[in-house]
Amino acid sequence: MAADDDILVREATEADLQAVVALLADDALGAGRERVIPDGVAPEYIAAFQAMRQQAGNVLLVATAADHIVGCLQLVIIPGVSRAGATRAQIEGVRVLRSMRGRSVGRTLIQDALRRAQDAGCRLVQLTTDKSRPEAARFYSNLGFEPSHVGMKRTVSPERIDRSN
Repeated sequence: MAADDDILVREATEADLQAVVALLADDALGAGRERVIPDGVAPEYIAAFQAMRQQAGNVLLVATAADHIVGCLQLVIIPGVSRAGATRAQIEGVRVLRSMRGRSVGRTLIQDALRRAQDAGCRLVQLTTDKSRPEAARFYSNLGFEPSHVGMKRTVSPERIDRSN
């Protein structure tokens, strides 16, 4: 599609959501948790994107090559009290089009996110990757990320939160 140096990163628009959702759904994990509909975008993605746009420091980035979306990630700037009031950045939902893997799309996206985090005064950038994706862990390690913590998650639904714990 394009040479490595033709990859551009920009903030996503609502018009980009169909391509972004397709990227998120294009792997074994995403296929089971994303909802792709033909010729459109499910309303929950539009609502989530609009909510992100209302929250300062929460941006969806897309990588483009020849005007096609070939990658994405979400960057969230999080002010905090811990670490002497350090601001940190969280990177989520990193995906690269299969046909563009190995062509610096992911590296370009992460480098852009790191620059934005630094510009926002962040002292730490964090991300998680699923244990079933060892190639992703190697990729992040090669970019200077260290597996310093054990990540834990718990799924909650607004209707059934157990408040006894």
